[in-house]
Amino acid sequence: MLTSREIRQSFIDYFGARGHAVVASSSLVPIDDPTLLFTNAGMNQFKDVFLGIEQRDYRRAVTSQKCIRAGGKHNDLDTVGRTPRHHTFFEMLGNFSFGDYFKREAIAYAWEYLTAVAKLSPDRLWATVYLDDDEAFDLWQEVAGVSPDRIVRLGEKDNFWSMGDTGPCGPCSEIIYDRGLEYRCQEKECALGKCDCGRWLEIWNLVFMQYDRDENGVMNPLPRPSIDTGMGLERLTSILQGVESNYETDLFTSIIKAIEEMTGQKYQPGGEGFPFRVIADHIRACTFLVIDGVLPGNEGRAYVLRRILRRAVRFGKRLGLDEPFFFRLIPVVIEVMGAAYPEIKEKQEFAEKVIRMEEERFFATLSDGLRKLEDIIARLQGQNKRVIPGPEAFMLYDTFGFPIDLTEDVAEESGLLVDKVGFEAMMTEQKERGRKSFKSEGAFALEKAVAVILEGQAATDFVGYQCLEWDSEIVSIIADGQGVEEVNSGEAGLVLLETPFYAEGGGQTADHGVIQGPEGRLIVRDVQKIAGWFLHSGQVEGVLRLGQEVNAKVDRDRRMDTAANHTATHLLHKALRLSIGEHAQQKGSLVEPERFRFDFSHFSALTADELSNIEELVNREIWALHPVHAMEISLDEAREMGAVALFGEKYGDQVRMVEVEGFSRELCGGTHVKNTGEIGLFKILSESSIGSGLRRIEALTGEQAWLDFRKAQQELYRAAAAMKAPPLELTERIDDLTRQLREREKELENLKNRLEKEKAGDVLDQAVKINDVSLLTAEIEASDMNSLRQNAEMLRDKLGSSVVVLGARLDDKVGFVAFVSKDLNPKGIHAGEIVGQAARIAGGGGGGRPDMAQAGGKEPAKIKEALAKAGEIVAEILSS
Repeated sequence: MLTSREIRQSFIDYFGARGHAVVASSSLVPIDDPTLLFTNAGMNQFKDVFLGIEQRDYRRAVTSQKCIRAGGKHNDLDTVGRTPRHHTFFEMLGNFSFGDYFKREAIAYAWEYLTAVAKLSPDRLWATVYLDDDEAFDLWQEVAGVSPDRIVRLGEKDNFWSMGDTGPCGPCSEIIYDRGLEYRCQEKECALGKCDCGRWLEIWNLVFMQYDRDENGVMNPLPRPSIDTGMGLERLTSILQGVESNYETDLFTSIIKAIEEMTGQKYQPGGEGFPFRVIADHIRACTFLVIDGVLPGNEGRAYVLRRILRRAVRFGKRLGLDEPFFFRLIPVVIEVMGAAYPEIKEKQEFAEKVIRMEEERFFATLSDGLRKLEDIIARLQGQNKRVIPGPEAFMLYDTFGFPIDLTEDVAEESGLLVDKVGFEAMMTEQKERGRKSFKSEGAFALEKAVAVILEGQAATDFVGYQCLEWDSEIVSIIADGQGVEEVNSGEAGLVLLETPFYAEGGGQTADHGVIQGPEGRLIVRDVQKIAGWFLHSGQVEGVLRLGQEVNAKVDRDRRMDTAANHTATHLLHKALRLSIGEHAQQKGSLVEPERFRFDFSHFSALTADELSNIEELVNREIWALHPVHAMEISLDEAREMGAVALFGEKYGDQVRMVEVEGFSRELCGGTHVKNTGEIGLFKILSESSIGSGLRRIEALTGEQAWLDFRKAQQELYRAAAAMKAPPLELTERIDDLTRQLREREKELENLKNRLEKEKAGDVLDQAVKINDVSLLTAEIEASDMNSLRQNAEMLRDKLGSSVVVLGARLDDKVGFVAFVSKDLNPKGIHAGEIVGQAARIAGGGGGGRPDMAQAGGKEPAKIKEALAKAGEIVAEILSS
């Protein structure tokens, strides 16, 4: 029996031997594609190639692509574990042609692989085609020998593929595996296209990529008809290993066995095994998402990861796992998948730490959510209501990660129901918001327009690493989204044959400067790289014409300041990894001439000492005058040399490595100084959180850093003068004044408490006797709840056997406290019940122990009415 590893490799080897470039899986986080939440198909990384925006040095490719379908349009999360086939994480085997071969070859390759390599019986294979795709219908008979009665025509819903609302699309042909009559349904006609039962298993989808659908629904022919295919590794493995479900393949069995060992329970394939399947699926998704740079959070991808992880933990609790366990499954995932995806081995420790910390946070959150739910139930019961509103159930789910089924269970124990309709409406609203947040198409519209205008034009040659000024030629002028022969003033974009201008990329802002022609010039304010072309945008003064020779000159000062900041990010990155650990990976940056910011993964705020040490380390490396070199080498060579590759960047076979001699090596296409001494000085401005597990440092270099130090020094001198102390003794002087201030505040507080107690003592004569028990209800003046409690306790002690209920206005609210002498507790007098009922009259609630309790309210005008109610309750008990 073939293992999943052998099946994956056999697919790659088959197409590799037929001239397909073997392309590594792209990240689960789509690069430069705002329309996608996650990579959900093998073709995602080739989208620009299909659109003609990007050119590669191969025209056919094969991949095994990591995919996620949990969030956005493609979301299988709720069905995971309920069916034998759906997953949040899966692998898509695919072969692709970029204008090379088309339908005939795609069908031939698929048929040969399945029947000759995978050894599937031809008699078990069926094909579906798009309704009017006669060409595909005929090719299945001609190329593969499939009889017409096993080729089924289906409509757009089943056999027309698109990645999203816009983008590449076309008719498709699916290969279906007939699992046999024993799997047929009870329908009168169990037939492909007529029913959707377990007999018919889709294993491979061949997409004939012919169109690009725009935002208006218009389908424009692609520059070159292409092929995109996708076959789920999990499904193919289930067939070749002869098992009923994907979860019974070797991709999952080791994980399920580990869960069995953790829980002491045996996995059952049916409904009882549902929690096992959810956990086994979700640990794969969470491991790969974290490895690809997603960290748990409250928005976008981070929120989806958090939902998947917490869903798994909840099902672990169902199996009796009441402490963090999920992260312990990561080594099993690595054992199964590490050979195909070595990056998960390299980052195992980081993934375990992220997932463990999120588990610990969730267990604490579950406790908080339970307390919040109990408060909601108490309030509703006090209002004689029996249904938890949908928005409150959603708040528990969204804020505390409290599952709706658990909310229903706890509510049922208290005799309450949950408004599921209202809850589902809130869930739908949230999903719609998430879907819309990933639908921006503006950037793609610009890129496609430029690609059409520049089709056939050679890529721009970037010479800006060597020089800041260059004579070149205008090869394209773009104004108002159109290619024009000349431009006379206004906003426009130029494409040159060669350019010294750096285009925005890798976190570094674009160069500014001037492109000077014989009759006019362009004041360059932005440069964007679109495919291989550099588009220089800005304000035209005079006239610029197509084909003119021009002088392109970069603003030198701006470039040098930006280069200093960019090299400083490399020094900072290395310093962070040395100081707080290798997990401190760069997650983003913005490099400007004035300052820079640097985002990195870490789980807590850096201490003052850590920041000081990092700042000192960076400055020492600056002053060490390290030479800085850039070199073009192969990606494999760079990795062997220990170069750091940054998350979210695309790399080809040849890469540019920037080395700070003796200190750091990173893959980087940005501009840098030639020696660290050119940076001059480095100063950290701030360090802050930008999300769960993500931190941000903002910093300055060179003259800007010196100006900031000087400003701080001037403020120090002014503060020292105001405090009448030498600058170096300012801290001691402030500490002394702070100590004196605290002493004065304490004296004032004691005086205020004495005055309030004296006033409170004046209400003693308001106490009444009921069967030898003193009852005192009164409104007094108090500065806060602490003062109110102290006065009530003092009055109880003076009255002996007594019940004391006090109320006070606290700003625009009201506070209540009740004290009951302990000798009265056996008589059924409960401070919590008394104060709770009284507070409800004032629009609030609360409770506590039998001998002491407190509550709050929103209506100070009803204090006297609330206190009267408390008196009635106590009097009734004492008189009975």
